[in-house]
Order: sequence, then C-alpha cells, then structure tokens
Amino acid sequence: MADPIIRVEGFTAAYDGQVIIDDITFEVQPGEVFVILGGSGCGKSTLLKHLIGLYAPAQGRILIEGRDLATAEGDDRLAILKRIGVMYQMGALFGSMTLLENVRLPLEEYTDLPKDATEAIARMKLQLVALRGFEQHMPSEISGGMKKRAAIARAMALDPRILFLDEPSAGLDPITSAELDQLILKLARGLGITFVVVTHELASIYAIADRVIMLDKRVKKIVATGKPAELRDGSTNPWVRQFFNRQAESA
Repeated sequence: MADPIIRVEGFTAAYDGQVIIDDITFEVQPGEVFVILGGSGCGKSTLLKHLIGLYAPAQGRILIEGRDLATAEGDDRLAILKRIGVMYQMGALFGSMTLLENVRLPLEEYTDLPKDATEAIARMKLQLVALRGFEQHMPSEISGGMKKRAAIARAMALDPRILFLDEPSAGLDPITSAELDQLILKLARGLGITFVVVTHELASIYAIADRVIMLDKRVKKIVATGKPAELRDGSTNPWVRQFFNRQAESA
C-alpha cells in the first residue's frame, strides 16, 4: 500500500479550553474519496479547518504528504498549501469577478505565468467541470450547482493533489446533487485527485465514499471507520446504524 497522503496522529481540537475532538488518529490514502461525517456539532467543520491549516492542533499532528502544515513556515508552508485546494460550503466565489477571473486568481497570485497561460489553464479547469461557455458569466448569473462546480474549478487551479470539499451538496436539489457526486467521482478516478469531503448527506455518502470516518460529539472521537454500506449493515454501534438507516433515537 502507498504511503498515506494525509496522516492524522493523536489529534485534539479545542476552543477556549473546551475540547471539541479528543485524540483521534486516521489516514487518507492517495486517490481516495474520503468522507468525514457525523451529527450536528460533532466537529466535522472543525476538523476540516485544521486539515487545511486554518488552525493548529491543540495536541497531535496533521501531516500532508509527510509534512506538518502547522509547524511549516514561509516557503515550506506555501509549498504545502499549493498541494491542496478547498471548496467552501457556499462556493465563496468573488461576486465582482467572472468565473474565468475567479479561477485565474490563484494562478495570478501564486505563479509567474503570463496572462495568456493563466487564461488557458482557467478555461481548461472550467471545461473539466462542464462550465465551458460560462467563462464570462458572473456568479450571480448562474445556478447554485454551477457555483459549486466553478468553486471546484478554482480549487483545482494549481493542480493540487488533495481537494477538500465542505458540504458540497448543501442547498442543492437531488438531481443537481447527484450530478455533483458524479463530477467528484470523475475527477477522482480520471485525475487521481484525493478528495476529503465533509457532509451528512446520506445519498452522496453512499454514491462517492470509498471510506468514511464518523465523529460523535458525545465522546468527541471517531466511532466508526469503513465503507458506508458495511457500517449501515454491520456496525455494532447502535447510533452508527441509526445514522446510516435514518432512524430516530429511542426516547
């Protein structure tokens, strides 16, 4: 087996002295679609923010391709950040820029490529997410699903090894959500990109996940790891089975 592309060791997250996630360890393999899930308030978004370097762990380490983002500085930190891309929950596109300008922005900020090269790359990224012909549209002129795809195109601008997606299906109708799931699988299988996806949408989890971890706010730890269908049918944890079978907790 290849070395993990992400290794999380003894990770603890805390805000103002309150522990949110307590001493968890897991790995993500290259090319996986890896899903982080759990109920509201379990720490999914907190974990994602630490994985992309917005916060440093209270304890433990997060290694991206063997390098610790929390302790890296200067050019070393920038080199790690260029290996990852992020799609935020609502897309976070700049409303005053066209889709082409949004996707070109990381290339302009972090490369010395000439304008014609950055434009050509941005057009190619938009084509990869089925937005050819929409380069000059403003974010306000396109649908929610198209905004998510444009955000993925921007996240891919620097050819990252890992894409982090925060609730990609949030606010989308079932058909648009299914189309986005197929895009994720296409990019993962076709380009070998590793995806780390935070979501609680069961349909998407079953459609895209190679493997999941489930967080539980009651114990602040990982309570399940594996393939979604196997956890649904074979977990010994009643709460895990309830989650995957959409069952209410007993009173």
